[in-house]
Parts: sequence; structure tokens; C-alpha cells
Amino acid sequence: MHVLQTVPPANVNRGADGAPKAAFYGGARRPRVSSQAWKRSTRIAFALLGVDPQLLGTRTAAVAEHLAEAIAQRTSLDADKASRLAVALISKLGVSGKKEKSGGKKDEAEATEEKAKSEATAYLLFYGVRQIDNIVDLIADRAEELAGLSDAKLAAELKGTDVQAAIRDGHPIDVALFGRMIADNKGLSVDAACQVAHALATHAAEEEEDYYVAIDDRRPKEESGAGMIGRIGFNSATLYRYAAVSLHQLEENLADTKTAIEAVTAFVNGFVRSMPTGYINAFAHQTMPQLVAITVRDTQPVNLVTAFEKPVTAFAGSGYAEPSARALATEHTTIRDLWGVQALWSGITHGFTDQKTRDQLDGAFGTAVPFPALVGALAAELAK
Repeated sequence: MHVLQTVPPANVNRGADGAPKAAFYGGARRPRVSSQAWKRSTRIAFALLGVDPQLLGTRTAAVAEHLAEAIAQRTSLDADKASRLAVALISKLGVSGKKEKSGGKKDEAEATEEKAKSEATAYLLFYGVRQIDNIVDLIADRAEELAGLSDAKLAAELKGTDVQAAIRDGHPIDVALFGRMIADNKGLSVDAACQVAHALATHAAEEEEDYYVAIDDRRPKEESGAGMIGRIGFNSATLYRYAAVSLHQLEENLADTKTAIEAVTAFVNGFVRSMPTGYINAFAHQTMPQLVAITVRDTQPVNLVTAFEKPVTAFAGSGYAEPSARALATEHTTIRDLWGVQALWSGITHGFTDQKTRDQLDGAFGTAVPFPALVGALAAELAK
């Protein structure tokens, strides 16, 4: 996927110093948005675009707390018994972190609830709602019996319960796409089926600064000055965004071809229509792309960022988007003809009206179609 998108003055993705992220490329400093930021926004977009919540994942260290809620909802156990059982089950994943020391004496219910909250996994664990339900299935019919056992007997009783299998199978689409790495238990890791590049401006751009003041509405009229002052760094840019999805890896992760194709179309929609939300209330930078091009290959993915190694220059009020589109088309055609890297299928959506630009894009990616038609044509091609 190749996306050109112009973002107005904004601080979409800031670094530790609060300034918009940037990178040097082709000898020029350019605005940048990290891949992590856009992957997170894509995940959030899945639900907003109507993907079934049961097909989506959750990333948290509070897995025991989530499992306890599911156990209590499914069984007759109260909250403290469900929490105790959840902690015992999650411990079998082998990813528990260090337990924090608690101060003061607490009654049994408080101690059990605190234990579930403090039994955080060593990392943020990425898993699906259905996988939590799978774990509950393992003990639902004997939950009351298990809850009445001592810690030692409970551990012994759960010894043969394969909690890890419940997490290894039935992945949600976002885990299948973005993967899961568990350093301490590689059997729970999932190879990612997609790669997302850092979004990078096609041109050079400098950071600017917004100096602002806030007025105290109740300050007496005779007093002057601001109630607060501050500064926010920002920039604006035409960004090149790139992502690749390995269909065979996605099919392996989801164990179903139809679901894999549905996951691809969900990713395409989510990636194209999402936007990281850094300072979004201050800048309202929600734009739509000016161009989305998609290729299907059976050899290797090709990132076309090399089209912009020489920074694009805006001529005579042309802006950056249109010359960026022409540079993208030229690079795609050059790679195809020079290196023999042919695409099995390609399609494009764009709104450029200049005939020269349209001819170049048509020659590189085919005749432009509306975005819903592009996604439909992609799904049909993948189904072959």
C-alpha cells in the first residue's frame, strides 16, 4: 500500500521533547510519524469502521483482571474468588511479572483483588476477547469447586490445564496482522503478517512553534496578563505512507483463507482512514489521503520511498501533493521496467485532475477508481 496524504499544521506524533518527530532522508530534515503511532490508530479504526469486537484484540498487562471479570460474568463466583482463579490460570502462561509489595493489613477480599491487579504480566500481552473466553471454557463447569481449593491444591488441579493452547489458537485479526512477541515464552509469539513504515514527508520542512496564552475568566479587569502561557511545536507536510501485508502469513495466523482476506480489507480501510491523535483537539488535522495505490506481488514487497530521496519541490503554487504523485508513478514504473519486479495486480484511487499527472498514474497503477471499488477489486483479486 502506498498512500500520499497532506497533513495541515499539526503535532501528530511527538518525541520525548514534545516536538514533532522528524528524520533526515536524502540530506533533508523532514516531518515523520512513527509506524507505532499509525498502527495504533489503525487498530482503533477497526472498531470505528464496524469490525466485530469479537474479532479484535486487547493489549494490556492486566490480563488477570480481564480474565477475572470474564469468569465472574460466566459463573456464579463472586469477584474475589474469580480473581483468585484468574491469577492461578494466568500464572500458567509463564509471563507473570514481579509482584509489588503491598503495605498494611487487608481483609481477604481486598487482598485477593489487589493480587489480581498486581499480578500484571511482564509485558503488555496482546490477545483476543475470544481467547479469554477460551480460557474460561477450560474451568467454567467446575469453577465453584476450584475456587474452594487451597492454593497448593488449586495449582495441582490446574496442572494439566493447557491455558497456553487457548492463547495460541483463535487469534483476533489485529494480533494476526501485527504479531505478538513473548521473549520468555516463544511458543506464545505470533509472527506479524504486516509491516508498516514510518510515514515520511516527501519534501523538506521546518518545525514551527505556536506560542499561546490562556486567559483567566475570573481575573479582575484591573489585573493584566495571561493565566497561562505555553508553546507547541508543529509542522505540515505531504506524507508518504507505506505498508505491506503477507497474505500467506496472515492465512497461517488465522487458519482460514476467507478470514484472512477479510482481515486484509479491514487493514486497508483502517490504515487509509485512520489518523494518529496527537494534539488533535488543538489542530484538528483529520484529512483524507490524496492518493492510495495498492499492488499485489508474489515475489517481494517494494517500498517506493526512494521516489522522494530527492526532496520534492513545489513549483509555481503547485503544492507538494501533485509532484509527489508524479514522482511516485515514475519510481514505480522505473522499478518495474529496470528491475523486472512485476506486480500481479495494481489499483489506485486519487483525485488529481491534471491530465499529465493522471496519465502518469494510469500508466503506473491503472485507471483510478473510487476507494470502495478499489477495496472490492483487491478482495476479488486475493480470492483468486
